[in-house]
Amino acid sequence: MDSAAANEQQAGQPHSYTFSKEEHLCHKRLISLLFAKGSSFNLYPLRFVYYTPQDLPPGQTQVLISVSKRYFKRAVDRNRLKRQMREAYRLNKHLLLQHPDQAPRLLGILYIGKEKKSFHSIQKKLISGLERCLNK
Repeated sequence: MDSAAANEQQAGQPHSYTFSKEEHLCHKRLISLLFAKGSSFNLYPLRFVYYTPQDLPPGQTQVLISVSKRYFKRAVDRNRLKRQMREAYRLNKHLLLQHPDQAPRLLGILYIGKEKKSFHSIQKKLISGLERCLNK
C-alpha cells in the first residue's frame, strides 16, 4: 500500500467511490420488507425509504434506486434520472460509511418528481436525505 492510500485510510476517507453489485438491493424479500416496515420521508423530488432489520447482519447499506414509469414514459428519461441518482449516491455514500452503526441497512431512493431536474439539484437533495437518514 502506498503512502497516499495509507493517509486516506487513516483520515477516515473512503478509498473507493465504487457502487458495487453487493450494494444494490435486488432480493424481492428484502425489497418487500423495506416497503412494508420501513420509514420514509420526502425531499422533493426524492423519496427516501429506509429500514434496518434485526436479522440482517451488519455490513454495507443496500440501495434501491427507482424512477416511476407513470411520469416518465420514455425509458431514456427514466434511465438518465437513475444514472444521475446512482452517480450522486456513489459520490456521497461516504456519509453513511462514516457512521456505520447509525446507517440504515436497506435504503430506497425513489424519484417522485414529475419533471426532470439537474444533476446538481438531485445531488443536493440526496446529500440532505442521507444526513437525515443518519439522524433518525
